Amino acid sequence: MENRSLIQYVFITLKGIAMGAADVVPGVSGGTIAFISGIYEELISSINNVNLATFKTWKQEGFKAFWNQLNGNFLLALFIGIFISLFSLATLVSWLLENQPILLWSFFFGLVAASIYFVGKAIEKWNYATVIMLVIGAAIAYFITTLPPNENSDSLPYLFLSGALAVCAMILPGISGAFILVLLGSYKTILDAVHEKDIKIIITVGLGAIFGLLSFARLLKWMFKNYKNATLAVLTGFILGSLPKIWPWKEILETKTIGKKIITIDEMNVSPLHFAGDNQLVLAIILAIIGFSLIFILEKIATKK
Repeated sequence: MENRSLIQYVFITLKGIAMGAADVVPGVSGGTIAFISGIYEELISSINNVNLATFKTWKQEGFKAFWNQLNGNFLLALFIGIFISLFSLATLVSWLLENQPILLWSFFFGLVAASIYFVGKAIEKWNYATVIMLVIGAAIAYFITTLPPNENSDSLPYLFLSGALAVCAMILPGISGAFILVLLGSYKTILDAVHEKDIKIIITVGLGAIFGLLSFARLLKWMFKNYKNATLAVLTGFILGSLPKIWPWKEILETKTIGKKIITIDEMNVSPLHFAGDNQLVLAIILAIIGFSLIFILEKIATKK
């Protein structure tokens, strides 16, 4: 376990808050935030430490040895940030999605566009294989974003499965956990459960998420260990392929009412000039630039450290 000061753990909690905020938005991935803030591989490795061998250490050597082997301080600081974000920012992000979608998407579009450069920069060797993997990753992500959303479902086994699949997407840069929930038809049920403090649904989704996280993180760690460049190329492709989904300016072609919520079934990306009469246009472009610049600032801070 890495020795860190209290202020460093505060920064990890802030990164967790940013990850949680990103995961609430259908189209943005917390994994992207983890990657650009420099904690992605440590997060995958730490999740992999949650296994029977680590619990045996607790039994044989005591809690302190177990906690160190788990990298417990890091995971605790990060997940405190994620939960703070999910329970406090879920309401704000829901309101922004409803009332100021162009401004919210503009900020995230700048953020995600800049992160393509930083994830791609981590690839040590470019060749035909890495380019092919990048194209495959982009095609998969784009295909996922074109799928129509399902009807809302609130059966507990289905919500358990939704939690498992969404958390796998959450730790993949470029593929949004919240968007997977929209596709599965569970997004509104889970968001409402968070707002209304429905403990039964929150625990079910949480258990599904833990199951998905522990099983999927092992695969990711193995891929990073054995095929790092190819894995990074696929992840870069995922982010690239997700960009059309989070393009801020859209024309809605078809909607569906699920419960009291209107869900967009089909939409088309249009030019910002389509909204030229809208006073928001300049503010949206400024927010996209801020989002784009924020990644470079984060990278500079991380490099200085």
